[in-house]
Amino acid sequence: MESRPSPRCVNPQPRLRFVGEFGLAIAASLAVLLFLAAAPARALTPGQAERAHALSLRLKCMCGGCNDTVGTCNHSGGAFAGPCATAQAMLKEIDERVGRGESDDLILQDFVQEYGPGVLISPPAKGFDWLVWVMPVLLPILAFILVWEVVRRWKRRGELQPAAAAGPPVSAELLDRARREAESGSDE
Repeated sequence: MESRPSPRCVNPQPRLRFVGEFGLAIAASLAVLLFLAAAPARALTPGQAERAHALSLRLKCMCGGCNDTVGTCNHSGGAFAGPCATAQAMLKEIDERVGRGESDDLILQDFVQEYGPGVLISPPAKGFDWLVWVMPVLLPILAFILVWEVVRRWKRRGELQPAAAAGPPVSAELLDRARREAESGSDE
């Protein structure tokens, strides 16, 4: 009797080809997903990028190693130069939120909630912080008014009272005697 191959072993090639194509499709799908996950969700338009940069200049880098803004953080030295990890994370969050269309005030308010009011480069002009805005203008004006008033009073005091002679006080008796002698000396 002639042996015939079983139907399963007749042609193993199509099965391997199917597994290979399926594996290739899975690998390609994973590569696309990884690429999309690594790339930003949306690229910012030039207007949005400018707005995000302007916002980054209004926030302080909270790394504790610099006093720069998020947009200008530049740690130098050693093998590392550029924005620190904190500034990079803050920049990424700003870009994402601007890309979603959130308002500037909302973005700044959320950063203040997360990091406190110290995250703002310029304090808001309300509450006790308004003094930061008013005092640079108010103090020189008040100082000028004070100096003006002091000088005015000194001048007025000088006009009303003649300057006193230096030396010990002279009695009235000596003044009368000096007048008599001066009068008798002029008659001669």
